[in-house]
Amino acid sequence: MKITILCSSDEHPINPFIQRWINSRRGSHEVTLLRTCRDLQGGDLLFLVSCSEIVTASDRAKFSKTLVLHASDLPQGRGWNPHIWQILAGATCLTVTLLEAEDKVDTGAIWHQLVIAIDKAALWDEINEALFTAEMKLLDHAVDHLATIVPRPQRDDMDPSYYRLRNPSDSEVDPSRTISEQFNLLRICDPHRYPAYFDLHGCRYKLILEKIDG
Repeated sequence: MKITILCSSDEHPINPFIQRWINSRRGSHEVTLLRTCRDLQGGDLLFLVSCSEIVTASDRAKFSKTLVLHASDLPQGRGWNPHIWQILAGATCLTVTLLEAEDKVDTGAIWHQLVIAIDKAALWDEINEALFTAEMKLLDHAVDHLATIVPRPQRDDMDPSYYRLRNPSDSEVDPSRTISEQFNLLRICDPHRYPAYFDLHGCRYKLILEKIDG
């Protein structure tokens, strides 16, 4: 089987998980990792993993199936950064969905879902570990059950919800509020790419949260 994974950034923390997955499949499949739609050649499966580009219908037509990973219980939580918004709202578990790519964002038929627990003490790297591990399991499911999967349409008895794209200003901490009140914000901030910060006395300070035990 000819499989392509499209992941836009080589700095995204999911890349080591993708590389391990590719290594595990190389003996029985041809697997290619790409960074841009311009390089798509076609094949059997195209996986969109942390892909920030718009993949057009003409791009998708080069493949038998184009599948997306999305960390919400669709049709709730369409859009950007779903697991971050959910944890900020207090979620202690996440539904991770494998679905077909369509022109309208996150509207495709669902292939498979996994539910993962998110400990209230888990920090950004531990959250990533749980999420990315589940996502690689969904890739396995697609490859291993390609011939027998019967996709199901998303529920039409509820109104979909949408998340906006987070930006660096969403990592701002309020120095007048307690750590406890803002712990969910502190723990989801990637200290390398989107660090938590606060402004005080005319200066901006970066915050890095690390566990020293537990």
